[in-house]
Amino acid sequence: MGKYFGTDGFRGEAGVGLTSAQAYKIGRFLGYYFKKDGVKVRGIIGKDTRRSSYMLEYALASGLASSGGDAYMLHVTTTPSVSYAVAEGDFDFGVMISASHNPYYDNGIKIVNSKGEKLDDKTTSVIEEYLDGEDSAPYAKGTEIGKIVDYASGRNRYLGYLISLSRHSFKGLKIGLDLANGGAWMIGKSVFDALGAKTYVIGGEPNGFNINHDCGSTHIETLSRFVSENNLDMGFAFDGDGDRCIAVAENGRVINGDCILYILARELLKQGELSNSTVVTTVMSNLGLYRALSEMGVRYEQTDVGDRFVYEKMVGGGFSLGGEQSGHIIMSKYATTGDGILTAIKLTEAVVESKSSLAHLAEPLVMLPQITKSVVVGSRRAVIESPAVGRELEKIRKELGDGGRVLLRKSGTEPVIRIMAEAQDEGTCVCAIERIVAVMKKEGLC
Repeated sequence: MGKYFGTDGFRGEAGVGLTSAQAYKIGRFLGYYFKKDGVKVRGIIGKDTRRSSYMLEYALASGLASSGGDAYMLHVTTTPSVSYAVAEGDFDFGVMISASHNPYYDNGIKIVNSKGEKLDDKTTSVIEEYLDGEDSAPYAKGTEIGKIVDYASGRNRYLGYLISLSRHSFKGLKIGLDLANGGAWMIGKSVFDALGAKTYVIGGEPNGFNINHDCGSTHIETLSRFVSENNLDMGFAFDGDGDRCIAVAENGRVINGDCILYILARELLKQGELSNSTVVTTVMSNLGLYRALSEMGVRYEQTDVGDRFVYEKMVGGGFSLGGEQSGHIIMSKYATTGDGILTAIKLTEAVVESKSSLAHLAEPLVMLPQITKSVVVGSRRAVIESPAVGRELEKIRKELGDGGRVLLRKSGTEPVIRIMAEAQDEGTCVCAIERIVAVMKKEGLC
């Protein structure tokens, strides 16, 4: 974790923690850093629907052009479309302006390399040094000044790519889409319409301030009601930048990231496309998922929370499927990042191929009750290293045995410790968390 860049880019309140001046300076740096002798730097810029995204977009593009780089503008789009367009079009880098599932007043800058992968820590560290130092990059002049290009065609090619990935028509299916009033609002419906589905949309009227507001993957109850009220076959909710997907089955069951991983793992296993018979998860995935995978003869790997860590583990082990409970699902055959619309396509494809329903595909997976509590602390490190907390954790783990678990995790962005407990019933989870919090209070840690 750096001063500005976390696991998912530079994020902060627009105009406060993330300013247009900083965006301009990042653009200046990118044009200078990626410059090659005699070759024009080419970068893609996309944004979500936040009011502040336009301000940051223009500042970043201006900075890039001023240091001699060409800015290709995708306009309102999704994070995965930026990654795809960069790799497909042989660009030097890509930038997505978005704060993902955060409220409208936050924003962020995510940068990917020429392969569409998140930028490495070494480069982001250099960017941070540049942000805190002098604007030392030389200004371009004359014919060296960069240009700003409308590149909506890049977004259209991505749309065509998504449509090409389904092996089946979705004709006859009634599908609900919650577009979160975000980056997917123009793409999601177009894709499912083209695949033959009858689509029903909510969260498709962005106004600059309603992104993720009572809609999208973090407010799945809205889509759940919508699917039920309209007797739909299934529904898919995305987040503000379109890299997450949470689904709702026709019976109202919420199909979260763990459940999606289970369904896709089973389908890929049948098709012989689950590399090394392994799924990559984070430490927050449910024990129910691990048990179900084991019953299928599928192994699993664990990483820290963050789709970046999932992707790195997938690349290192040559794995084809990984993801997070929050709905970041990565299928390495098709993308270098989580892609909500791609995930929705592949889930719908599984329904069509099985000639059943999403609820039926999810039925064998039994989740254990899981509760997570965030506790504000003075020092995250002090809690993790506390002998008293460690002793209580070990005691609880012995009591739970194979029937549950408890986990302490430092937040990467807040002065918070997250305590997660899983057990056979919610009461046991609550009790385990309360015991740990009681020790933290006794030790003066919270």
